[in-house]
Amino acid sequence: MPHGPDRTDRDAGGALPAPDSFEAEVLALLPSLRRYSRSLTRSDADGEDLLQDCVEKVLARRSQWRGLNLRGWVLTIMTNLYRNGLRQQGRRNFVDLDDSTDLPAAETSSDPLERSRLEAALNSLGEDYRAVLMLVVVEGYSYQDVATTLDIPIGTVMSRLSRARRKMSSLMNAENVITLRRPK
Repeated sequence: MPHGPDRTDRDAGGALPAPDSFEAEVLALLPSLRRYSRSLTRSDADGEDLLQDCVEKVLARRSQWRGLNLRGWVLTIMTNLYRNGLRQQGRRNFVDLDDSTDLPAAETSSDPLERSRLEAALNSLGEDYRAVLMLVVVEGYSYQDVATTLDIPIGTVMSRLSRARRKMSSLMNAENVITLRRPK
């Protein structure tokens, strides 16, 4: 089981050793993994828990990595951990209204109302659609990478992305429409 650095891990000068290349590559993926975990769980706290579980599993199973596409391998582990967690919970699906979700796409909006609307629209998407949308649009992964990560055909990635974009557009535009009533 991996452990954190302690006094025995330090060199004679008291400095911690530099991470090896595998650990450095995993560290470089953390911002992307954090965004993805939060988008899956819809919660900062649950997203951080999922991220921690994922990194622990990645480091523990390091010997199983074949040396190809670390990002895809780690995302697959995270996705499977999330799905297993849902099964264990009995698919209780809720959103903690006190827990703000830090979604990167929403960060570009300086309008808090716009950000809130975007988060609500993203959260209204089903898990499958939200995962594909986040991986392709926010993280910039290729359709093939997403298909491999989520273990679905590439055509399914494209159709889910199209439907997610259409639903997001519909939700964002529907909220901008003001229904005018005739005065009585």
